[in-house]
Amino acid sequence: MTERTPLLHYRLSTSVNESELRTPPTGQVPEEHPLTPRHRFAHSSQPRKLSTFFGVVIPTLLSMFSVVLFLRIGFLVGQSGLYQGIAMFIVAYFIICMTVLSVCAVSTNGALDAGGAYYMISRALGPEFGGSIGIMFFLANVCACALYVLGLVEAIIATFGVPEDGALATSSYQVLPSGYWWSLLYATAIALLCLLVCMVGAHIYAKATFLIFIVVMFVLGTIFISFFAVRPRTISLPSSADSNPMLNGTGPTTANFTGFKLETLLGNLWADYTVDYTTGNLMTFATVFAVMFNGCTGIMAGSNMSGDLKNPSYSIPRGTITAVIFTFIIYNLLSVLVACTCDRVLLQKDYSFLRDVNVWNPFVTIGVYSSTLSAAMSNLIGASRILYALARDDLFGKVLSPAKKTSNSGNPWVSVLISWFLVQLVLFSGKLNTIASIVTIFFLLVYAAVDLACLALEWASAPNFRPTFRYFTWHTCVLGIVGCAVMMFLINSIYASASIAFMLLLLLLIHYLSPTSSWGYISQALIFHQVRKYLLMLDVRKDHVKFWRPQVLLMVSNPRSSVGLITFINDIKKSGLYVLGHVQLGDLNTLPSDPLQSQYASWLSLVDHLNIKAFVNLTLADSVRHGIQHLLFISGLGGMRPNTLVLGFYDDSLPKDKLSTNHSTDLSCLSHDLEQRPTPFHFTSLRSSNRAANDVHDGKVLGPREYVAIIADAMKMLKNVVLARHFNSFDRAQALSAASSSPGKGFVYVDVWPVNLLRPDSSSYVDTCSLFLLQLACILNMVRAWRKATLRLFLCVEEGRSVRGLEEKLGQLLKELRIKAQIYPVPWDQQVALHWQRQGEGDKRQSSQSPDTIKEEKKLAKDEEEDEYDYVNSFPSNTTLLSDDYLSAVNQLILDQAQPPPAVRFLYLPRPPADTRRYNSYLHQLELLTHDLGPTLLIHGVTPVITTDI
Repeated sequence: MTERTPLLHYRLSTSVNESELRTPPTGQVPEEHPLTPRHRFAHSSQPRKLSTFFGVVIPTLLSMFSVVLFLRIGFLVGQSGLYQGIAMFIVAYFIICMTVLSVCAVSTNGALDAGGAYYMISRALGPEFGGSIGIMFFLANVCACALYVLGLVEAIIATFGVPEDGALATSSYQVLPSGYWWSLLYATAIALLCLLVCMVGAHIYAKATFLIFIVVMFVLGTIFISFFAVRPRTISLPSSADSNPMLNGTGPTTANFTGFKLETLLGNLWADYTVDYTTGNLMTFATVFAVMFNGCTGIMAGSNMSGDLKNPSYSIPRGTITAVIFTFIIYNLLSVLVACTCDRVLLQKDYSFLRDVNVWNPFVTIGVYSSTLSAAMSNLIGASRILYALARDDLFGKVLSPAKKTSNSGNPWVSVLISWFLVQLVLFSGKLNTIASIVTIFFLLVYAAVDLACLALEWASAPNFRPTFRYFTWHTCVLGIVGCAVMMFLINSIYASASIAFMLLLLLLIHYLSPTSSWGYISQALIFHQVRKYLLMLDVRKDHVKFWRPQVLLMVSNPRSSVGLITFINDIKKSGLYVLGHVQLGDLNTLPSDPLQSQYASWLSLVDHLNIKAFVNLTLADSVRHGIQHLLFISGLGGMRPNTLVLGFYDDSLPKDKLSTNHSTDLSCLSHDLEQRPTPFHFTSLRSSNRAANDVHDGKVLGPREYVAIIADAMKMLKNVVLARHFNSFDRAQALSAASSSPGKGFVYVDVWPVNLLRPDSSSYVDTCSLFLLQLACILNMVRAWRKATLRLFLCVEEGRSVRGLEEKLGQLLKELRIKAQIYPVPWDQQVALHWQRQGEGDKRQSSQSPDTIKEEKKLAKDEEEDEYDYVNSFPSNTTLLSDDYLSAVNQLILDQAQPPPAVRFLYLPRPPADTRRYNSYLHQLELLTHDLGPTLLIHGVTPVITTDI
């Protein structure tokens, strides 16, 4: 009886058959960082030699054929029948073709450097995704090499080995000792042979693969000839086919090669799933499809030769598609010939029957040995090139730095040695049935990643993604991803889930270890594409008060003195738009270039350093007022435009540089690279106490009247206005800790005064401005850091009014607005008396004036009042009627209620007077009102922002 090799012997060597080659450029690796353009061009300028046929077609054909061509066709047709077998090939090749289209598209989009699949994935999806897939690709190639070596050893022992059970040898060729250690010795010798070839270089392997290709094609030709030349015969089945315990020892011992007969074809058309005689497992459509699909992979072999191709963009698509079409035709043609000439029993009980029906039996054995040895060498050299690429890209720092070393011819010999050493470790496992499935899943993950890279590039709609290969769409990419995912879970769902988890773990590891790359991030292009689409969908005509949120434009004169205010405003934006605005005085006509372009890097570094979510908008103008007008008009896009302007207060306090000394604990969430090197800030120095005598504004870039005019401009543009005072030294962490540790109940307080303290004659708590002030205080209380803070709402009452009734009314309003706050009634009769006393003095002064003067002042007051009422939700200004004594008394009233002191106060900001001559007086009143109050926000709202509706 002729010697045969059962399916189990070759299942190890056919589960993964990827030829992963990537030849490094000639010469040593330069010392500069591998991501620099100089380094990249130095590698891409090396001479390339291989043509489409030698560089793509031959490696891909050998990878896709492997031993499946000789040992899987009978298994497929015998179990699933011709109809389902061809259907399986169609489905498998459909999945493969979707990935091939993605490979062709990415490979024809510009210059492709050495690296193949890893290079395409890393440059398209970024270092994190590319590095994690690269590691898995490397491990898959290492394990695949070991699989092929062990498969070749088992094939050799099956033919030339002495039986282990003491049985007599059936052939004079069975002379090799067998056993675990002998098998390990043979495997080590084969691995050393592969090592020698790879140490010489990829050009030797390219010549060897051509010789192997000639041998495989010759053997394939003899197989086709044998179907026509060999006469019908009876073939003895292997002993394991009828000794399986599940068959109860009653199986047939012979089967027939019938030649071309219609009866044989009809008997092989339909499926007949039985027990696999090598494993004892009952076959199903899923198991047969999984085994068959392993033989259809290997499509990356040509693209991984990109570093040695004369024209990768030309060769990869044409060579890969040619190889795929050729293998598809051969597999289907061979299936039809097998179904027409071999009965079902022969196909199910003897997987190596092609050797028995060949014109000369050793031909098939030579083909099996050649294809397996070729696959082992290609996986070893492919693993070394992937490791070299990972080391060259510095994704793991100094861990892989030794793998960068190359020989004078450019061969990465250290990477080859490391890869061979790992292969040798895997060989000690002996049997690798489990690893075979994992390796196949790793390869499928790589294919899915290539599809994902192409899909991301297509969806990003970047103008520079214009591959010359256009026979693909995003639909083909999605189908490729889905197909690979389905096959992964069809082969083994547990291993598939574990592999994905391992990939995500590597992704996170590389994210925190790898340096910033210059490859470009596809995520940025995708984000831009999606943001643009959704901004167009954000219709301002559909805005509703229920979904209002603050969208803040914070004007920053110098970030060095505004750190506390910047971080505080970040807390009250409530997931809204936050823009840091800055106005630089100048005229572009008199400047050689735009001075703002060089400043953006410092401002963006500031955003990263403070760990805030904000945009930066800088402008150049002849005055601060005009610059802020520009920013209010043009900041934002569509429905995302600032609705609230925040300004620092205009006073004489000296700014303090808090940027260089900012070490607040709440700003500790900085990226690792920012912690390792000083942050590059290039902001101007702050004004000092040595003020120039000829500087009318004490070193400031705007005067008090212009400052108040900015407030008035914002209100005209229907923007809410917030003035922030005493935030120069504010630190959120210190404020919260100091307030909570102060004498008292140990709570953090936020004080809210929702009444216009400059208008004691109209103390309303339900106007638009008061409700806006309550809304901002509530938003601050919703932030995690301020969630434990207590809102204290102060109710100013006069004698003769029902305090209990006002308190209940305000409490009911807060309940309807879902605002939790403590209400404190505050008598202020003495302060109001000072106000009316000033009004009485004004009446006496008016009676002593001439009629013309009285008439002029009344006309001015009337014009001012009418002008004030032209604005939304405004009250007539009475700026001239407030005395300093009244304002100082109100200021002292606020201070007296601050026990324990609050972390921040919210006060009502009245509208500026219509008469611009009274701007200085208006600012003076605000300064007296907020004197020594600590961090205080003066707030004026112009639009409804709160509702009781669901």
